[in-house]
Order: sequence, then structure tokens, then C-alpha cells
Amino acid sequence: MAPSAMSSWTKSLSDAQPVPYWLEDPGKPHPEPALTGAETCDLLVVGGGYSGLWTALIAKERDPRRDVVLLEGREVGWAASGRNGGFCAASLTHGLPNGLARWPEEIHKLEELGARNLDEIEAAVARHGIDCDFERTGEIDVATEPYQAAELRDWYEEMDRAGLAEGVEFLDAEAVRQQVDSPTFQAGLWDRGGVAMLHPAKLAWGLKQACVRLGVRVYEHTPALALKPVGAGMAVRTPYGSVRARKVALGTNIFPNLVKRVRAYTVPVYDYALMTEPLSDDHLASIGWKNRQGLGDSANQFHYFRLSADNRILWGGYDAIYPYGGRVRREYDDRPETYAKLAGHFFDCFPQLEGVRFTHAWGGAIDTCSRFSAFFGTAHRGNVAYAAGYTGLGVGATRFGADVMLDLLDGEDTERTRLEMVRKKPLPFPPEPFAWTGIALTKWSLARADTHNGRRNLWLRTMDRLGLGFDS
Repeated sequence: MAPSAMSSWTKSLSDAQPVPYWLEDPGKPHPEPALTGAETCDLLVVGGGYSGLWTALIAKERDPRRDVVLLEGREVGWAASGRNGGFCAASLTHGLPNGLARWPEEIHKLEELGARNLDEIEAAVARHGIDCDFERTGEIDVATEPYQAAELRDWYEEMDRAGLAEGVEFLDAEAVRQQVDSPTFQAGLWDRGGVAMLHPAKLAWGLKQACVRLGVRVYEHTPALALKPVGAGMAVRTPYGSVRARKVALGTNIFPNLVKRVRAYTVPVYDYALMTEPLSDDHLASIGWKNRQGLGDSANQFHYFRLSADNRILWGGYDAIYPYGGRVRREYDDRPETYAKLAGHFFDCFPQLEGVRFTHAWGGAIDTCSRFSAFFGTAHRGNVAYAAGYTGLGVGATRFGADVMLDLLDGEDTERTRLEMVRKKPLPFPPEPFAWTGIALTKWSLARADTHNGRRNLWLRTMDRLGLGFDS
């Protein structure tokens, strides 16, 4: 990149605050008080992100008499639920290709359940009056290289043959640029109804308020420190108190699971994003984007981008950083070298936006598992249920995971609990240094494939055969 171009995009970051844009909203609610003393309840939910919030809310909707307590270690929505791109997808399997490859016999049922789940999210947002900028505008998967355009067309034809292309439209170069104008776009697949855009932190805050209105007792700044069986139920210790519960649902995702054997199934992968200032009318006109879809490109190291309600562009992805040892630390949330890289890519995609500045730059950990989509299970004689491993597509799928956890805790045989996806777990990650070495080699191989017309080397082909891999 020429020095003049470098100075241009570096300058665009000069005022960017290293904090998540979504969490700076002036409507952010005050946290609930911490737990002090002893509590008892029917159901204890651990974790105040989407996973825990949906579980608490649905538990009360299923049975208003059920006594529910929710514990959050810091503040509701502060972690992944308040840092993501705000793409709420119907897919439960981290995209149709991943689901079709892993569960071909169940894929139609998984797609049906996913579509129903997204409908139920939209209905819950309306029913509880959650103001989270919900827009069901769909998503376009865009090709930026000729081989990607050919792959998108082939994939659309495969979807059509399998009866899975309803609501999906293939766009050639001219058609995709009529939707969003970038000189890099060569084709696209528009999923018109399967993805909604929303304000992720407002969704979390709205779910908390809905839970409280239904009688859930929410305690923030209350980390769950230990879990053990007591009598016929369970007990959780906190810094200033404890909770005894008949049943416990764990929605802690990337944070260390209170059921220790679950920890080997996930690793933290740090993802980063930028947010621009609001675009002027002229800037908006220069890129089109009248239908406000979410977008993602088709590379292995991909970008995701979308418009906010006030017409900022969120631009994230590409780098996926795994810290040695799988540690989750606050200092990993900020990575200037990745921000600089993302800014350069942004202006490559939208050169007509030269001069636009970024106001926020942030990162956060994604709970990644080896099959890229959530897994489920129980412990302590069925008194504890957990769901984790959403791998970056949890905004929508966590609601489905909440239903699964409640089914498991209630001992119900449902269409969800009968799924192979629910009954079987992914392969765990190996210990260090093997995990770091394997992930580093996979990342290098994916980057290499992006520069070699998508050709996957022996390592990636082996990972494919084993059902393993790493998704940026």
C-alpha cells in the first residue's frame, strides 16, 4: 500500500475510542444490585448474555410460577452479547454449508427450526416492547474474486437441487452492485428473510427488563464461583452469598464452565470491529445500500459489515486471534494492528468513502468449538444443563439453545432433543501446545487458500475429512 493511502486510512482511526459502540448507548440501564446473602429458587441461570437471558425469559413464559434467579458476573450484555455485529441469523448450524456437511439427514428439520426460532425472536421483541432496531433485511454473501463468484453460483444451484433455496437469490456482478456499490463485488447470494439486523446491546438490555417484569430476580456483579450438588438440587457460591436451586442452566459460553469437563470443547477466538461516524447523504448515495442488508464476503478470512440505525457502517472480521493457552483477558479486547488492517480493507471495499472517520474500535472473545455450532449437555444427574460453542453466530441461535437447555432440565423428549446436533458433541480441543499449533497452521492455510483461488492444502483437506477446522 502506498504511503499516501496508508496515511489516509491511519488518520481515519485517530479519534476512534477503544470501546464497543453499542455499549456507549445513552439508554444503557443501571445494573441490578449484587447478591448478598442466601437465595433459593427453582431454576438458577448463570450468565447474563443472550444465552442466560433467553433461558430465564422462556422459563417464565413456559411456567409463570417457576421461581427463577439469574446471576451475571459483571453487567448484562457487556461481553459477546454487547460486542457483536448485530447479525441475527436463522441458521442454527453456523450457515447452511456447515449444517449440510455435518447433518445432511437433519438439515431440513434444522432449517425449519432455525426459521421458526428467528420468527419467535421477532415476535418476542414485539411482545415485550424491546426497542433494539430490529430490521429483517436479510444478508448478502458477496464474492470479491472470480473463483468466489463461481463457487457462489455452484452453491446456489446445489441449494436449489436440495430444496433449500427458498428466499435466496443469486446476484451477478451488476445485480449485487445495484444493491450495494463496491468495485470489489463480483456476485452475491441474497438471503432475503433469514437474517435480521439489530442493536445487540439493546436486545440484551431489553431481555433483562422483560425478565425482571416477569419476576426473574437478576443479580449483576455476581460471578458464580463454584457449583456442587446439595441434597436433591445444586448450590452455587458467589462472592457475597450463595444460591440453592433445583435446577441450573449454564450460559457462560467462553468463560470457564462450572462443569469442568466442558471446558475442553471451546477456545476463545478474538474478533475485532470498527464503527464509522454517521454517513452523510452524499456518502450514502455513493454506495446505495437502500435495502440495508447485512453483508459478508466469501473469503476464508472474511469481513462482515452492516448499517446501524443512524447510518454508520460497522466493519469487522478478518483477523481471528487465538491467545496461547486459551486465556480470556481484558487486554485482548483492544488490538490496534488489527484496527489498522481493517481500516485499509474498508477503504479498498468502499473507496468512494475516503475521508470518513471511525469513532469506535473494539474486540471480544468468541466461544469457538471444533464444529462451529453449539453443543449441549447435562451434568449432576440431569440437574445442570449447558449450551456453548456458538462460534460467532449466537445472536439468534442462543434462543434455540435456551429452549434445548430447558427441555433437557425438564426431561422432555422434543423435536429439539432428538436432534443428532443436540445428542452428540464436537471433538474437544487438544492441550497446549497442540491447540495453538493446530490453530496457527489452520489460519495460515486458510489465508493461503484465499490467495490461491480457494485451493485447500493437505492440512485443510485433512481437517475437512475429520470434521475439524477453524473459521475466521
